[in-house]
Amino acid sequence: MFMSLAKERTLNNNSFMSYFKRNYDMYFLLIPGLIYAIVFKILPLAGIYIGFVDYNMFAGNSPLDAIFASEFVGFENFARVFKKVAFTRALTNTFIISFMKIVCVFPLPIIFALIIHSVHNRYFKKTVQTIIYLPHFFSWVVVAGIFNQILASNGIVNTALVNLGILNEPIIFLSHQGLFRWVLVFTDAWKEVGWGTIVYLAALSGVDQEMYEAAVIDGAKKFQQLIYITLPSITSTIVLMLVMRVGSIMDAGFGQILVMYNPTVYKVADIIQTYVYRIGLGQMDFSLGTAVGLFNSIVAMTLTLGTNYVSKKINGRSVW
Repeated sequence: MFMSLAKERTLNNNSFMSYFKRNYDMYFLLIPGLIYAIVFKILPLAGIYIGFVDYNMFAGNSPLDAIFASEFVGFENFARVFKKVAFTRALTNTFIISFMKIVCVFPLPIIFALIIHSVHNRYFKKTVQTIIYLPHFFSWVVVAGIFNQILASNGIVNTALVNLGILNEPIIFLSHQGLFRWVLVFTDAWKEVGWGTIVYLAALSGVDQEMYEAAVIDGAKKFQQLIYITLPSITSTIVLMLVMRVGSIMDAGFGQILVMYNPTVYKVADIIQTYVYRIGLGQMDFSLGTAVGLFNSIVAMTLTLGTNYVSKKINGRSVW
C-alpha cells in the first residue's frame, strides 16, 4: 500500500514537472501578478498590528520600529471605536448606501444586456455598448465635476425643474441630506452600468443558439425563451457578480463619496472608509483608523463567504 502511494505521488510530481516544462512561459506570466500581490496585498498586512497598539510615530528610529516600540493595548482601540457615535453613523450609512446601490443598480446591467442582446442591428448594438461603457473610464473626480455643473443651483436640472413649475426655487442636490444618497446611486449607475452590461453580454454570447431554435419550433414566445433559456444560462455569471457585489458592501464607494460629499451631508454620507480617512490621516489617529479598517475587512470577508455559501445551498452555484 505504501509503495503504491509513493508511486502515485512520484507520478503526480512527474506530471506537474512535465506540465511545467511544457507551459513554463505561462508560469512566468504569473510573476508580475504575484509580485504585486505580495508587495501591495500581503506585506501590508503586518500593519494590522497598529490596531492593537497605542501607535507613536516618534517611539522608534523609523515608522516600522515605532510600530513595535509603541505600547501594546490589545483591543482597547476597538473598544474606543464602538463607543463613538460617528462610527455607528458611518457603519449605518455604509450599509444603507450599499443596499440602495445593490437594489437599484445591480439589476440594471442585466436588463440593458438583455435589451441589447435582442437587437439584431450589429452597428446599433456596438454604438450603444460604446456609449454606455464610456463613463466607466472616467475617474470619480471627472464625474464629480460633471454632476457638480449639472446639479448646481443654476445647472440644467434645476433650470428645467423651475421652468416646468415642479420647483419654486432651485435645490442644492449635493448638500441636500434627503437627496444626496440618491445622487450617489444615480451617478454610480451612470458610471458603472456599462461595464456590467459588457460582462453579461459576454455571458449571453455563450448561450447555445440551438436551444432558441428548438424553443421556437416548440412554439415558445420571446418571454418564455427569456425565462427558461436566457436567464438560466447566465445564472452563474449573475451569482458571481452578486457575490462580488455583496462582498464589497463595506466599500460603499470611497472614491465617489470622497470627491462628492461635504460637511453638510456627513450625517447621511459618511461611510466607514471616509471615516477611516478622516480619523486615520486627518486626525493622525493611526491606531483607531487601523482598528476600524480591520473591522471593515472582517465584515466584508464574512459577507463574501456567507453569500457564496447561501448561493451554493440554494441553487447549487457558487464562486468556489
